Amino acid sequence: MAKVYPTVMPMPMAAPPLSSQENAEKNIALFFFENKLDFSVARSPSYQLMVDAIGKCGAGFTGPSADMLKTTWLERIKSEVSLQTKDAEKEWATTGCTIIADTWIDNKSRALINFLVSSPSRTFFHKSVDASSIFKNTKCVADLFDSVIQDFGAENVVQIIMDSGFNYASIANHILQNYGTIFVSTCASQCLNLILEEFSKVDWVNKCISQAQTISKLIYNSVSILDLMKKFTGGQELIKTGITKPVSNFLSLQSMLKQRSRLKQMLNSPEFSMNSSYANNPKNLACIAIIEDGDFWRAVEESVAISEPFLKVMREVSDGKPAVGSIYELMTRAKESIRTYYIMDESKCKTFLDIVDRKWGDQLHSPLHSAAAFLNPSVQYNPEIKFLVSIKEDFFKVIEKLLPTPDMRRDITNQIFIFTRASGMFGCNLAMEARDTVAPEWVEESDNPSPTQWLDRFGSTLDGSDLNTRFHAAIFGANDHLFGL
Repeated sequence: MAKVYPTVMPMPMAAPPLSSQENAEKNIALFFFENKLDFSVARSPSYQLMVDAIGKCGAGFTGPSADMLKTTWLERIKSEVSLQTKDAEKEWATTGCTIIADTWIDNKSRALINFLVSSPSRTFFHKSVDASSIFKNTKCVADLFDSVIQDFGAENVVQIIMDSGFNYASIANHILQNYGTIFVSTCASQCLNLILEEFSKVDWVNKCISQAQTISKLIYNSVSILDLMKKFTGGQELIKTGITKPVSNFLSLQSMLKQRSRLKQMLNSPEFSMNSSYANNPKNLACIAIIEDGDFWRAVEESVAISEPFLKVMREVSDGKPAVGSIYELMTRAKESIRTYYIMDESKCKTFLDIVDRKWGDQLHSPLHSAAAFLNPSVQYNPEIKFLVSIKEDFFKVIEKLLPTPDMRRDITNQIFIFTRASGMFGCNLAMEARDTVAPEWVEESDNPSPTQWLDRFGSTLDGSDLNTRFHAAIFGANDHLFGL
């Protein structure tokens, strides 16, 4: 008889003990997983504040119960927000405010409009409106904007910024016709994205992007080729992701251009050329032909050259800093980059500048941009700036719109004379040293306001560069009737 030996099962390896830091991180991770929280929540400023506060409590801290959160703490925080809002209301009378309207479609296919109000010191979520039943009715949407304007007082509203989801032209015309002192503009980032989208529709640019995507698909659809590519690129990715498809496309072209020589080295390497499954595959052969095509790389270089100036503007207006005083200059420089690049090709230059002028003129540009640029010391006193004359007219139009009577304009007219000649405090060493290094932090209102104080009134602290207000809806959405003004 055969001997039967008992089967010895291997003992599971014990997990190494976790440090206090690792144990805390593990429990935070489990909290996210169990409650299906979006990982981006960890980027919220209040996330780290919460962690720090818990750490200061030490061992034995017990978190608030669900009942405490929805009663005690909701009411206390609501009261704090109400007090902050009252402080902001006082500020609106001095500096004015900007109303931001952002539309989006939620997971229930509802068309929601989030309204926020911003002034130099802070931005508040106002309310979220389900506009599904009226969204395509221009009159109803215009009436909604009227009601929101009245919530803050038309005399306190300097500008309204909305995204391209609205019937922008009709709503803007309604506001401009009915409110003599209110300006209307669209989201800067969205406008820049539309410019890049139109660029990508130009035939040869579209072909270039399509060919680049062919290369990307070949590499990223094969684990072995992807590993081989990363070996040659030092772990660098070929595909770059941006906030929108056009941005991603042009960022990926930049990345591909940087890796051009390494891609060619990969194709000529023994690992690739001696592997028949790589080198002899018809799809791979088509991809190889693109990578070895000089016309393709010239198109990539050209696409990168025309898009990078506008990607740079997008980065500038999306970094959270006030950009209303610099957007005019940034756009002017971006357009000048195209003129310089196409100095020998008038036809292509016109094609792309027409796209920019159409989107900039029809949607983004506001006289406020010109006025803010005129009052920006780094623009006003820069001898290389050539557009001061063209923006001066817009500046005076803004003054006439906001200050309709001569008596109201007298002080600012006198101050502008001093400002443009760098007289008085504008000519002191400290002011001159700070022209290009310090962002305009406008001083308190006084009996004789300076031009920089008037820039506050023009909405200097908000440019509409980023209308990603979904996080406000996520935080306050369930209780927007409580947090609404």
